[in-house]
Amino acid sequence: MQQKDAVTALAALAQETRLAVFRLLVQQGPSGLAAGEIASQLGIVPPTLSFHLKELAHAGLVSSRQQGRFVIYAADFDAMNALLAFLTENCCAADCGPACAAPAACAPAAAPRTRRRRAGRST
Repeated sequence: MQQKDAVTALAALAQETRLAVFRLLVQQGPSGLAAGEIASQLGIVPPTLSFHLKELAHAGLVSSRQQGRFVIYAADFDAMNALLAFLTENCCAADCGPACAAPAACAPAAAPRTRRRRAGRST
């Protein structure tokens, strides 16, 4: 990945709504979601969602396909992984040099999962 492409992708993700859309699409997997379902799940009005999806597509982070009368959007996992590789390609190189294996500090850690409360239930 070129630095210019990384900047474009990071700029697209540096906005709360676009980040939420992208994370939802990553969670959904390669099958993707219809635009209406994305809007419903995130509470975004369709014109606003359309703008944000266009920005994510321009950055190469999402793709779309027509399925009947629906437009299905999916995260581009190759682009996501290329961005992650770009961000970590020189991780810890100053400490261990090019001959050493990537240290554990460079491996992505699983984020702790938070419990979600179900609507209408109190705990």
